[in-house]
Amino acid sequence: MADSLKERVCLANRKLQPMKLVFQSWGNVSGIDREQGIVVIKPSGVPYDKLTPESMVSVDLNGEVVEGRLRPSSDTLTHLELYRCFAGIGGVCHTHSIHATMWAQACKAIPCLGTTHADYFYGPVPVTDAMTKEKIESDYELNTGKVIVRRFAELDPLEVPGVLVANHGPFTWGEGPEQALEGADVLEKVAEIALGTMRLNPEQLGISQDLLDKHYLRKHGQDAYYGQ
Repeated sequence: MADSLKERVCLANRKLQPMKLVFQSWGNVSGIDREQGIVVIKPSGVPYDKLTPESMVSVDLNGEVVEGRLRPSSDTLTHLELYRCFAGIGGVCHTHSIHATMWAQACKAIPCLGTTHADYFYGPVPVTDAMTKEKIESDYELNTGKVIVRRFAELDPLEVPGVLVANHGPFTWGEGPEQALEGADVLEKVAEIALGTMRLNPEQLGISQDLLDKHYLRKHGQDAYYGQ
């Protein structure tokens, strides 16, 4: 296992608290080496300021530990399901950031109300279906991944790099652990801005398709040209 991936995953996890995306140890970031089929993830319950590259845990795509002395995050099976089903992603981040979690607990998608949102997400940030009693009591973490994947049956996870798990919280993903972390940060800001917008004007409509296309496509895809 390349030490560089452990270092990157460790650094992304250590940034969660300074970025105010987590409380206690309520969050995790992972990264995958696609060639080796190995995922590196935060160890369970370890304070962020105590994390080191050596403490990261490596698992295969079946969840078997291949390297590391500690238990992997309790959310590992959710991360693995996303890696198995979303072939284009290289990092996953899960948090309980305040505003995104508000939307998740309300079981409401975050509407795309303006260009701040459209720069990153090509449409609303979706919310999953609520999990059934059967799914909760059997393979809960795996089924959390499955409910996310099911929500993306008609969505492109590369165009909408995040989701709200109903009654739970946000997951984001990207090219690597750094981009997954960036997505969590952006999602939290988008959630806060949308909440404030709806408080000011509960009747506010979503952004026009023309403006959504302009802002998303000028930053993403083969004709992208925008940068700040």
